[in-house]
Amino acid sequence: MVSVTINGQTLDVDAGTTVLQAAQRLGIEIPTFCYLKRLPPLASCRMCLVEIEGLRRLQPSCATAVTDGMVVRTDTPLIDETRSSMLDMLLANHPLDCPICDKGGECELQDMVMAYGPGKSRFHDPKRVFHSRDIRLSPVVIMNVNRCIQCQRCVRMCEEVVGAVALGTVEKGMDTAVTGFEGSLASCDQCGNCIEVCPVGALMSFPYRYKARPWDLAETDTVCPHCGTGCQLTVGARKGEFMRVRSKEEHGVNRETLCVRGRFGLDFIEGHDRIKRPMIRRDGVLAPVSWDEAGAYLRRRLAAVESRAAGGIVSPRLPNEVLYQFQKLMRTVFGTNNIDCSSRWSTPFDALAPLMANYTRAPLKEVIGVDRVLVIGGNVTEENPVTEYLLRDAARRRHTGLLMLTTRPSRLDADADVVVRVPPGGEAANIADLVARLAVAAGEKLPGDALDELGATKGRPAGNGSDGPDRLAAALNEGSTITVLVSVDLLRSSEARASLQQLSNLLQLLRLLGKTPELQLLFDRANQLGAWDMGAVAGALPGLRAVADDTGRAALARDWAAELRHEPGVDLDGMLDLCAAGQMGVLYLVGTDPMIAYPDREFVARALGAVDLLIVQDGFLTETAGLAEVVLPAAGYGEEPGSFTNNEGRVQQVRKFREPVFEARGNLAIFDFVAASRGQTLQHSTQVEIFEEIARLIPAYQALTWAGLGADGAFTKAGPTPPAGTFCAPPPVSQKRDGLTLITGNCLFHNGYLSERSEILNTVANDPYVALSAENAAQLGLADGDQVVVRSPRGALTAQLKVERAFPTGLVFVPENYRSLRLNSLMRRGEYPCPVEVQKAQTEREIDGKARIWRGA
Repeated sequence: MVSVTINGQTLDVDAGTTVLQAAQRLGIEIPTFCYLKRLPPLASCRMCLVEIEGLRRLQPSCATAVTDGMVVRTDTPLIDETRSSMLDMLLANHPLDCPICDKGGECELQDMVMAYGPGKSRFHDPKRVFHSRDIRLSPVVIMNVNRCIQCQRCVRMCEEVVGAVALGTVEKGMDTAVTGFEGSLASCDQCGNCIEVCPVGALMSFPYRYKARPWDLAETDTVCPHCGTGCQLTVGARKGEFMRVRSKEEHGVNRETLCVRGRFGLDFIEGHDRIKRPMIRRDGVLAPVSWDEAGAYLRRRLAAVESRAAGGIVSPRLPNEVLYQFQKLMRTVFGTNNIDCSSRWSTPFDALAPLMANYTRAPLKEVIGVDRVLVIGGNVTEENPVTEYLLRDAARRRHTGLLMLTTRPSRLDADADVVVRVPPGGEAANIADLVARLAVAAGEKLPGDALDELGATKGRPAGNGSDGPDRLAAALNEGSTITVLVSVDLLRSSEARASLQQLSNLLQLLRLLGKTPELQLLFDRANQLGAWDMGAVAGALPGLRAVADDTGRAALARDWAAELRHEPGVDLDGMLDLCAAGQMGVLYLVGTDPMIAYPDREFVARALGAVDLLIVQDGFLTETAGLAEVVLPAAGYGEEPGSFTNNEGRVQQVRKFREPVFEARGNLAIFDFVAASRGQTLQHSTQVEIFEEIARLIPAYQALTWAGLGADGAFTKAGPTPPAGTFCAPPPVSQKRDGLTLITGNCLFHNGYLSERSEILNTVANDPYVALSAENAAQLGLADGDQVVVRSPRGALTAQLKVERAFPTGLVFVPENYRSLRLNSLMRRGEYPCPVEVQKAQTEREIDGKARIWRGA
């Protein structure tokens, strides 16, 4: 520790602390332009100059480290004169167009001039002008270079944090200008973080431009609905109309940054296919009715199927309170444990439970501040972009060793120490291989029986022909603390259960080696962890207690005043099997669309068509809703309050910023409506009451209060570390696949299907595409931009080819986010990843020419 005195106040700080950081701890304000907490200091704006006793010149406080006994002044006449002169120089070339500038009212330059600026300028020369008109850098970013004050926050944010390097500077001195490559941001993530950090109106949001002034907006702090990172954001609305999104530097896991979906993708709430009124099927057609008519119809139909099986599927994008109340409704009112919370894969809870017992509920920044971080599966860049920002920061500034074991390449590979490619569907075998290699590398640190159980003494898979697997095992062995981040893409595979078992092996082995492993999953849905915690799965009650746990079940039965079944229900696959066999009386879907998401379109269409009573509760008229007998219009994002539990285990409030549109009702009110149609009532119907019940009954949420979910949310508690168990046997060595193999997932500009309803995202997103390696494209005679057909034994789709130079050969990737592609029509349940063929699509001219030849023949 070193001691520093600033303006007469003495403080002890850690060595390496800057004067600016020390002053902030004392509550002493020092103005800055170029400084940002998460960026290395630049010291270019000279606004933060201070006097240090013993030094002749003023020093930039943002880049000057404290030394023991240092005495600092921040408010002397010389400092005041210097700040005033710096502002005068900035104003000399700054256009005085505040009345039309979007930054007016929240401009840092305005604030600085008011607080520290000169009363009168000494400069009378003509102002420097770069361009007479604003430059449209991208569909969402527009620039007025004349307003730039050359702080370079935008350039550094883009390069250091986002990793996109889409912005740069040209020229020198007062002629320095920030720009994109050839005046374009074509290679940009379109995240808008450059707009957020710009202190003036040099970079602006084109969708928000000229729409409102800051003082016109009613702002609401809430949580992003697009992925499980759980970024906090602030929604600005005027008279109930959505206007913009911004973020705040001091709050949330994201701390000012957002991705393109979070900043520009919330206008999906204005989607044109909102359900306006309840609907029931008459003469084969959905007809709008009143809520009273829908209630009467539902009472008759529910009575008719009361003795038959029931099941429910709910979206993990919904708040905890909705998820909790839904599973309670299904278990008490419908008397079933047939519940799941995904329409893309079934949750193998028996294999998932041991993994969740090891889950680390702590800030991601702390979890990745270790010696080694191993990322398994998925593409963090595209699925959890803000998590990628934090991982990049850990690798570059905190010197964390980043290790990648993935199928798809990502931009994060450039910052990784070791990258190992996994063949599609080979996750289980490759994790088992890693465990065996790590056991061998650890050598004498392990007991002999552990080596035998892991198969490490019986040889190991040959790997991928490189030294990457051995280097990966060696890196894990050398690290003293290790975090494992796992993409939920692993749950898609038909080998999901084996992959989860091998992950448990890896964690247990790391614990035996004294590595104190941490684990978090990289969910691509905003409340997937919350959905599991709330018990929206067939095999588990709230709190992830097994349905067969008599003590836990009895406690819930007493509290709910209802009898609960002790038999575990069936998951998504099991429910669809019951439907297809004609054994499902009522299937209740809330906010989910299996017709698009389930990996077998033909089967799910047949299964849903065989249900006696299909009830769909949603905000949008989805394809699944189009098959329903009863459709109930539900409030959408921002139209009801609640809470999300993000990937860290952090519970944050999702706040309401507008009223439900048309005749939509809140999800909880609809649950009461459905329960009443069955002649029963649900206890507790408000968000606060339900949250209090959650906090009382779920151990991880105990001691949390609704009022206690402050600006940064509150963390759930991890359970005790489970005792060491036996290792699972390694899976059989998977056979190398010949030909091309299709996998899917999210893309950068879209997450799921809500984002595709965003007009703004659709202006920046790629058209539907098929990604393929350069080598495979050359072999097939294809070029980037060609229209290609992807064909499987089940069907075919046509889209534009995107050649990816970093892709491994044999891999085909098609984003799951485009409804028009009907990607799931290529797939057969239980066979993912699936083999496909890719060929160039015939043009209309070629088809017409062949038709003429055929007719002539």
